[in-house]
Amino acid sequence: MLSVLAHRTYRHLFAAQVIALIGTGLMTVALGLLAFRIAGANAGAVLGTALAIKMIAYVLVAPVAGGLAGRLPRRPFLVAMDLTRAAVAIALPFIDQVWEVYLLIFVLQSASAAFTPTFQATIPDVLPEERDYTRALSLSRLAYDMESLLSPTLAAALLTLITFNWLFFGTVIGFFCSAALVVSVTIPQPPAARPGRGFYDDTTRGLRIYLATPRLRGLLALNLAVAAAGSMVFVNTVVLVKATLGGTDGDVALALACFGGGSMAAALLLPRLLDRVPDRRIMLSSAGMLAAVLVVFGSIMTISGGNGGVRYALLPTWVLLGIGYSGVMTPAGRLLRRSAGAADRPAVFAAQFALSHLCWLLTYPLAGWLGSSAGIAPTALVLATLTLIGVALAFYFWPVAEADLVPHDHPELPPDHPHLRGQPSVHAHSYVLDDLHPRWP
Repeated sequence: MLSVLAHRTYRHLFAAQVIALIGTGLMTVALGLLAFRIAGANAGAVLGTALAIKMIAYVLVAPVAGGLAGRLPRRPFLVAMDLTRAAVAIALPFIDQVWEVYLLIFVLQSASAAFTPTFQATIPDVLPEERDYTRALSLSRLAYDMESLLSPTLAAALLTLITFNWLFFGTVIGFFCSAALVVSVTIPQPPAARPGRGFYDDTTRGLRIYLATPRLRGLLALNLAVAAAGSMVFVNTVVLVKATLGGTDGDVALALACFGGGSMAAALLLPRLLDRVPDRRIMLSSAGMLAAVLVVFGSIMTISGGNGGVRYALLPTWVLLGIGYSGVMTPAGRLLRRSAGAADRPAVFAAQFALSHLCWLLTYPLAGWLGSSAGIAPTALVLATLTLIGVALAFYFWPVAEADLVPHDHPELPPDHPHLRGQPSVHAHSYVLDDLHPRWP
């Protein structure tokens, strides 16, 4: 897996991702403490609203930014988004009003919604071989999981030496380092967007390509399944551990570490597995495992009627959920890469970014509301049902035998047309909407 780090451009971009993730993790801790300083006992409501603003920015801004990114030079665009995020992080320690928190969070997350899909769409151009790209996806998954485990620990250690405001400056350093690493390499620039396309076409293009592609419609259903199962972990772990089992803050961290450990273990195993087993089989099996594990866990809670069975089932369940989560999410980039040309990849990755977060925007409140009103056991069963619905829809939308490229021809075009140049008269084409392909079956 580490062999891809021999590629200088990818090595610098991966380092930029890791450093920015650590900075973001420090800011997450600092933001909670800032909310408490401003709002006191109402800090939870402030943070909840801030998270909702984050998701709304992701859903609304990502498709627009993804469409525009195809018209702009990638390296300056990525650096500008890093510097925007750094500017917001610099301003956060000096604010003292709740509305200022909301405004800056919207700007920050809008910049992230523009940066992340464009960055993700750059990696397939840097690593054109699918084998290398698969290993890069696994490294990215490991980076996200390691950040979730290490950033809170690092923040706790730093807070013994400094006040929380200085954590924001750690975030600033992270974004500046990320920008410097992006500047230090040459990033491939895809072909420019067609000049005849308007703003509406550019900003909706990613969504139209996404929804026109069977495998990506299946991925959307899998996003729903992952969000339903993941919400059980991210929303209700603290309730399960502290309220149901009477555990400590350390026990909460241990449970979340089990989920992260399962995800990392799967990410380590997936590159070799994906060399031999089709993506569809791995992703659908992983999502099915999420549903089955949640059904079993909810049943154990219902039958035990208390914390007896849950005490022994919680940690193994969270490990299995982490494995299933990574089994679905890690290969997703491979599907996006196959489903669009280089010029359209930022828009398609942005569509995935927006649609996946829309699923989280639906399941996060559902998990929280059900957990507080109906109890954790019914919540697990409801989320398991929603996960199963996502799996069933993925089976329906994603054909078993689907070629990576769609054979077609253009008898109406001359042989020297740019679309046919260098190609046989009947050639392969991905599911990409353009002037020659206004609609797909």
